[in-house]
Amino acid sequence: MLDAVAAVLASAVGPGQSLCVALSGGVDSTALLHALARLRGRFGFGLAAAHVHHGLSPNADAWRAFCGRQCAALGIAFHPFEVEVERSHPAGLEAAARAARHASLAGVRCDWLVFGHHQDDQAETLLFRLLRGAGVRGAAAMAAVEPGSPGRLRPLLGLRRADIVAFARASSLDWIDDESNADPRHARNFLRHRVLPVVEEAFPAAVPALARASEQFREADGLLGELAALDTDACGGRVLQRRRLLGLSDERVRNLLRWRIRGMGCDAPSRARLVEALRQLREAADAPLRLSLGPVVCCAYRDEVWLEPAHAEAPAVARAWRGETELPWDGGSVRFEAASGEGVARDALRAAGDVELTPRWPGLALRQGADRPRRSFKNLCQEAGIPAWLRPRLPVLRVDGEAAWIGGIGVAAEFRCGAGEPGLVPVWQR
Repeated sequence: MLDAVAAVLASAVGPGQSLCVALSGGVDSTALLHALARLRGRFGFGLAAAHVHHGLSPNADAWRAFCGRQCAALGIAFHPFEVEVERSHPAGLEAAARAARHASLAGVRCDWLVFGHHQDDQAETLLFRLLRGAGVRGAAAMAAVEPGSPGRLRPLLGLRRADIVAFARASSLDWIDDESNADPRHARNFLRHRVLPVVEEAFPAAVPALARASEQFREADGLLGELAALDTDACGGRVLQRRRLLGLSDERVRNLLRWRIRGMGCDAPSRARLVEALRQLREAADAPLRLSLGPVVCCAYRDEVWLEPAHAEAPAVARAWRGETELPWDGGSVRFEAASGEGVARDALRAAGDVELTPRWPGLALRQGADRPRRSFKNLCQEAGIPAWLRPRLPVLRVDGEAAWIGGIGVAAEFRCGAGEPGLVPVWQR
């Protein structure tokens, strides 16, 4: 067991880094804590432990005290947390406890959170996710090393639970047994106690085989991520070009959207929701669209497609412009690019007393050509095909109370740069 733990540490942990064990007091995390305590001198890392008190068992106080004593005996810093578990959680009590535990652990200041998951846990996780209809990423289950801030380590992932128990006994360790782990009403316990033993009777190597399958799913998921990155670049980057995007197969578009949504820190939506969103994108031609994908919205306008949070931030407040080359706006920015013969005339900006980037205001209007009438903001948006949901977020360059430029619409005739004259072209980067 020490060799297995050391191999994972050697692949990820540098001298002076800090590790924090998620310590429940069960045999897995207790054995892991003692193994790391033996190895800290060799690798030179700092070691602590965190325990989450869920309050779901009458023994919870005793378990916290037990974990505290274990850490004190080993000279390890102990961080106890107490949480309130949402008993009406839609995914059940087990999922609610897991969510509360992970939320607490995410607040621990360390380089690596270390978990006692082992090969049997990996097999259970794979079965559990497949029975819930997981895709390739879900079937990849857990990894021994997950970089992040903090990163996650699972040094026991290549070991069977029996190996860990044997180590604990040989080391004369004490541990606690959570009575809820034997309750078959919990889905994972049912798989552990009722399903896997039957499977192993017919297939003795079932657990290692399932663990290997998870590794292969993880490789496949990595390749799909690389494909999504290539497709993103080919379709224009952060804001995608609709025609290029829809030139891909349905499978590649859905893969790209899943990858981008996960990159925003959100769970990927169901396949059915992605299928429907893509159908509307294909059938709507160039029409503006705003498609809900759960925590994310897929927006399409003219030849652009982008993703944004479902509850996007309110438009930015007015910002004075004093010659900056870029100003932040609505989670993106407006850049001011030097040009000749196009954009807003520099002379008009120099002569102005008040220049600011601002949202629309009542009575906003603009004349796009010297021979054209002033048009209201609403009419301008209708003519430009700008959807109603995007209009409150358009940036407006206001010069001495007049609109010189509106994002997505253009420059006012009175402020337009003449041929050969120095100008600035505002570019709205959503």
